[in-house]
Formats: sequence, structure tokens, C-alpha cells
Amino acid sequence: MGLIKEFREFAVRGNVVDLAVGIIIGAAFSGIVQALVNGVIMPPVGLLFGGVDFAELKWVLVPENPATEAVEEVAIQYGAFVNTVVQFVIVAFAVFLLVKGINGMRRKQAAEPTPETPPAPTPTEALLAEIRDELKARPRV
Repeated sequence: MGLIKEFREFAVRGNVVDLAVGIIIGAAFSGIVQALVNGVIMPPVGLLFGGVDFAELKWVLVPENPATEAVEEVAIQYGAFVNTVVQFVIVAFAVFLLVKGINGMRRKQAAEPTPETPPAPTPTEALLAEIRDELKARPRV
């Protein structure tokens, strides 16, 4: 029973839950970026390059032989690679902006004085506190 209890404590700890939420949101964001690249960004870019669909660009190493089913086309799909690189750049830029914003908030928060920490006593106050403590320590007559 100790192992199950320990696992439950680990699983519901704040960092693990935050990580799970981040992974789920990241997967959803990845789908959004993929749709953005494939449906919005790459068609105009392909149009600028003469109506090219980047997803279909490839170098054929062995062409498909329609006479036999045994030989399938062997090709390097560099167009899909270009799409994936564009997706990565967009995701990396979005993560950069997110981290930059979080770091800015942390710097701003660190610069603000914390009201919980009282200011250090002045030398006069420290001396008076010592005198008070000495007087309390003396036996009363």
C-alpha cells in the first residue's frame, strides 16, 4: 500500500499536474500550428514559387512501376520537411514569446519590495534591544 500512496502523492503534486497540462496544451497548439502552416502560410508561399505545393515536393530515387506491384516509389520528401521546419519555427517563436513574457513578469515581481520582510533595525534600535534584553535577564530585587 505504501507504493500506491507514494505514487498518488507524486501524481497530484503541483509540478506534475502543471507538466501534464502543458503537454496537453502543447499538443493542441501543435495541431493549430500544423493547420496554420499547411492551410494558411504554405499555399501563398507555394504560389509565390510558381504554384508549387510544398507538401508534394520530393526527389524520386526509384520511380513506381505500374506493371508490377512489388516496386513502389522510393522518394525523399523534402517538401514535407520544409513544412515541418516552418512549423517548428512558429512553435519555437511562440514558446520564446511565452518564456520572455514569464521572465518579464518574474523580473517585475522580484523588483517589487516584499511587505512581509520588515526592514532591518537601525544601530540605535539594536543597541536598545540589547539593553532591554540585559535588563530582562537581571534578577529583580
